[in-house]
Amino acid sequence: MIRIRHADETPHEASEINVTPFIDVMLVLLVIFMVTAPLTTVNVPVDLPSSTEKPTPRPDNPVFLTIRADHSLALGEDNVTAETLPATLDAATHTNKDERIFLRADKTVDYATLMQIMDQLRAAGYLRVALVTQQGQEEGQESASVPIQAPPP
Repeated sequence: MIRIRHADETPHEASEINVTPFIDVMLVLLVIFMVTAPLTTVNVPVDLPSSTEKPTPRPDNPVFLTIRADHSLALGEDNVTAETLPATLDAATHTNKDERIFLRADKTVDYATLMQIMDQLRAAGYLRVALVTQQGQEEGQESASVPIQAPPP
């Protein structure tokens, strides 16, 4: 006996995609990004030197911005207001936004004031900021200022 096949009896290939492995891979990637994202988002990157590292050499004409204990500002030896800071920095750096600004603050200055000044520097386009600290100061010894530098953008 000869059997005749009809068109609807032919075997069909499965054209469905199994999405379960794709969902597993996506969940693993989501967990990886959730863990690593907070580590990579830093608003003010600072490369802190170790305690045994020697101070970095000082440039020929450094630009020092000082925050005094009464929250007044000084650029070099000249008094500056927060409103005139960007224009004064442009004049001091000859509008070179890549020049490093050495930021000194009195130890009684609160963190909020320091961050406001750093935000003003960032808004003015000065992203290279070095925080100046005192190193190895004991009674009877002179202090050496050590800049803690942020990495270049």
